[in-house]
Amino acid sequence: MDKEKKEGRYQRLFTQIEQLLQKSPDQTAAMATIAAVLYHKMEYFFWCGFYRVDGQRLIVGPYQGPAACQVLEGRGVCLAAAEQNQTLVVPDVHKFPGHIACDSRSLSEIVVPVRDANGRITAVLDVDSKELNSFDETDAASLEQITALLSRF
Repeated sequence: MDKEKKEGRYQRLFTQIEQLLQKSPDQTAAMATIAAVLYHKMEYFFWCGFYRVDGQRLIVGPYQGPAACQVLEGRGVCLAAAEQNQTLVVPDVHKFPGHIACDSRSLSEIVVPVRDANGRITAVLDVDSKELNSFDETDAASLEQITALLSRF
């Protein structure tokens, strides 16, 4: 998908998600809504969901796609994004040191930290693709904007 088309789609999705979250009673419901909308509207999203921070590990939260790893500990893209406090775009997961392969069909990945109102990371949004090099700066900026909607919970 070219950059202009991708930006337009993300703008429409942001508006849709923002409206839907006005009715969300809590963060879990909001995460489920975000995962469902993104998974069904972005054709290159093979797996889309959240991992919640639980001490030094991450526990799977709402997601769409094949069965997920239930607990992530010690390594992996999701933990690296949380520890580095930044979005990570991984063009080829097989080249990422310590990658955790929950599904061998996943080839590229983006992980976006989710912050509360105080800026503390409470979860990460994890998106996988079955294609190499699926994610770029447009995905990063747009998904950061979408996950920022969770800071009110």
